[in-house]
Amino acid sequence: MRKATILFNPNSGRPRRDMELNHAIGIIQSAGVRTELTVCRSSQEATDNARCAVAEGSDTVFACGGDGTIHDVIQGLAGTPVALAILPFGTANALAHDLAIPLRPSAAAQVAVEGRVRRIPLGRIEYEDFTGKSSARYFTVAAGIGVDAHLFYKLTAELKTRSGMTAYYLKAWQLWATHRMRKFEVEYSNGSGLRQRALLTELLAVRIRFFGNILRELVPGASLDCSDLRAVMCRTASRNAYLQYVAGALLGRQWNINGIDLVSCSEVVCRLPEKSGGRSDDRVYVEADGELLGRLPARMTMVPNALSLVVPA
Repeated sequence: MRKATILFNPNSGRPRRDMELNHAIGIIQSAGVRTELTVCRSSQEATDNARCAVAEGSDTVFACGGDGTIHDVIQGLAGTPVALAILPFGTANALAHDLAIPLRPSAAAQVAVEGRVRRIPLGRIEYEDFTGKSSARYFTVAAGIGVDAHLFYKLTAELKTRSGMTAYYLKAWQLWATHRMRKFEVEYSNGSGLRQRALLTELLAVRIRFFGNILRELVPGASLDCSDLRAVMCRTASRNAYLQYVAGALLGRQWNINGIDLVSCSEVVCRLPEKSGGRSDDRVYVEADGELLGRLPARMTMVPNALSLVVPA
């Protein structure tokens, strides 16, 4: 690590951000690394500044924020040799939890300058954005279609920032309990090329093993190094089945639940049933890394050898 661009999201959830950021930058500079700090006040600014860092010769880009900030930064780093390092300033910090990166930014900075670079595949999701245009994003933590994306559609970032994760989870629970589950069609294939079809209420493709907070191993077998998508496919509209699955994840147990399957696949294509006719009340939403992206139709794939990631030595 010789030249690092530090992209800071001032809207992330952690209080006392400026003091902690200055301390972390001091540690990075003390290791002989040239640094340049840029404040990013929007998702597009984070992506654009990551691309500028690549063009200007940085070997490392620090994402200072939560999983949403990381998501925006990797859009500019994917497919390049420039490494992503993480200074956790978010509320959930799921990727930092999975990588065992300390949640105190100064400690995370020390781990980064002493760390190693690990090359990983990325998930990629194609979807229709809210203007009706075809778009695509990379993701590191998870991508969801259906129930969880609907919750992100209804919840606001201000609620999470103002009230913390407890209030966020309570509001999500209230919305989930009253949400009318919409079904969508899925066609997916595994490594052997065998294609299968299903009618789902929820699809969650997970890339990390450990989420931290109250969520632990949500999807057994998920890993940043995995070359396939590890997905939870819910064919059921039973709220009890959903609760049983989440309870199993919280307790560290794997239960066979009717209507919920764990699948490894190389490609997933999702679309609305033809009978829906595309009515607005039957829209099914798409999210990735906790960021609401758009709606169906959507396609998920894996991109091998896509991102360099600074991890603890």
